[in-house]
Amino acid sequence: MYRYDNFDHQITGQRIAQFGDQVRRRLSGELTEDEFRILRLHNGLYLQVHAYMLRVAVPYGLLSSAQMRMLATISRKYDRDYGHFSTRQNVQFNWIRLEDAPAILADLARVEMHANQTSGNCIRNITCDEFAGVAQDEIVDPRPYAEILRQWSTFHPEFAYLPRKFKIAITGASADRAATAVHDIGLAAVKNAQGKIGFRVLVGGGLGRTPILGTEICDFVPWQHVITYLESIVRVYNEYGRRDNLYKARIKILVKAIGIDEFRRRVEADWQHTRDGPCTITVEELNRVAAFFTAPDYEQLPEHNAAMAAQKSESRAFSNWVQRNVKPHKVPGYAAVVLSLKKTGIAPGDATAVQMDAAADLAERFSYGELRVTHMQNLVLADVKQSDLFDLWLAARELGMATPNIGLLTDIICCPGGDFCSLANARSIPLAKAIAERFDNLDFQHDIGEIELNMSGCMNACGHHHVGNIGILGVDKDGEEWYQVSIGGAQGNDSSLGKVIGRSFTFAQTPEVVGRLLEVYVRERFADERFIDTVRRIGPIPFKDHVYAAPVNDDQALAGEEYRLLAAGANHDTPLYASGV
Repeated sequence: MYRYDNFDHQITGQRIAQFGDQVRRRLSGELTEDEFRILRLHNGLYLQVHAYMLRVAVPYGLLSSAQMRMLATISRKYDRDYGHFSTRQNVQFNWIRLEDAPAILADLARVEMHANQTSGNCIRNITCDEFAGVAQDEIVDPRPYAEILRQWSTFHPEFAYLPRKFKIAITGASADRAATAVHDIGLAAVKNAQGKIGFRVLVGGGLGRTPILGTEICDFVPWQHVITYLESIVRVYNEYGRRDNLYKARIKILVKAIGIDEFRRRVEADWQHTRDGPCTITVEELNRVAAFFTAPDYEQLPEHNAAMAAQKSESRAFSNWVQRNVKPHKVPGYAAVVLSLKKTGIAPGDATAVQMDAAADLAERFSYGELRVTHMQNLVLADVKQSDLFDLWLAARELGMATPNIGLLTDIICCPGGDFCSLANARSIPLAKAIAERFDNLDFQHDIGEIELNMSGCMNACGHHHVGNIGILGVDKDGEEWYQVSIGGAQGNDSSLGKVIGRSFTFAQTPEVVGRLLEVYVRERFADERFIDTVRRIGPIPFKDHVYAAPVNDDQALAGEEYRLLAAGANHDTPLYASGV
């Protein structure tokens, strides 16, 4: 993985010292909160419901064991013994004291981590396919390009104050596992007819208040010119994007307003001046950065491990885990393993300090000391020998990180919601817990098959509810929390935005609504047909009709006392968001 050079260390140290002085002036009253706000946001610090939240960057989702242990240390020293892995492949700490923030950044710098540009109107953390470098369908390893783009975008003076936040995702495989269609810029590696590597570029994607799928602006940008082409895109956005209306400031609104053809014309006109300029990537520079991402010293192993096959036949639980949590690897005898952070009863994406330390240990024992964070809020060990899978499963099971539900109903994507976020209309975490408990039957989940349930506490869509096969959005109705349900969303190569089925539901009704949607799916599906395929084939009307055919009563959906306990999480001294509570 990438290691800091002297320049990285220098600018990180300077930023920590600068922010330390800014915090001192805020605490002394020399800076007002309005003056301090933009400064703290560029350092990843948010003011939330109970405390400050610090968002730590995990560039393209890659972590070393040492870095994971530092996250565990920070959670113990400065937080409440846990952290939250987000849909941006970052980690968030929710109980930070302002006076501790500079010390946390200094601790992060010791393991070559930071919180730069994890917020603010700038280019945010660049996300990537969690199986980069090991996927069987990979055209090219995207991590060197992601790192080059990270270096280009960090503290870019021209793009420090864009009209609004800006997000880039990159994939190097034929299957899009980075949700490129819902980013401001999405990059997908391609080969042209001459066998040369380049990138297909999507622009103007995004969720939030106005969900839009990205539009192709160019079908092939040679890899040498990816920086200059992206720079032209961002420059056009910076010049013409709206700054008078916060809700119409994203690049997707600009692309929609002037049309993709006119937007492309402006980008191409700008690009003619820069495409062969200093930001052109040379072979030497690509090779220099790619050297940080060389493959580990793999052993020569048989393609299939006989002992593992026997262990699967002897243990149904292990077999289920292999089926759901173990993914193919391009090297014979190896596998990529997803460590689930979706155990029933725990907030999706949460990991305790103990789990983070243990995950670092597992990475060193089984996967060359590296971990990945997924935008689905799980962890990945990318280089595990098939012969080690059984031992890894036993260890992960003891840690509560082996739930065999990856891609299934309880692998819920969920934002922090109203328990923590000051922007949220409703609480996501207790509802995710209620739904997971309602359908906590692995036989049922395996029978239902692949289905993505995504949940957001507000229109900012941090839980990506628009692209969930079932999406749930928290809304405010006369000062009370309600939940709007959509179906038909999907990410990946065949991305789509979900459609709202009708009027919203109470907290207690929503698990029953999910159950009614599943009843239609089971009734109407063809053999081996996924939920999303059935929705696309028959449309949303049969689902809507069944949901609203009879009233969904709160008492039939969820007992009143159970609801009270679930919904009271925000008032607990030890929040429901923390592991095990």
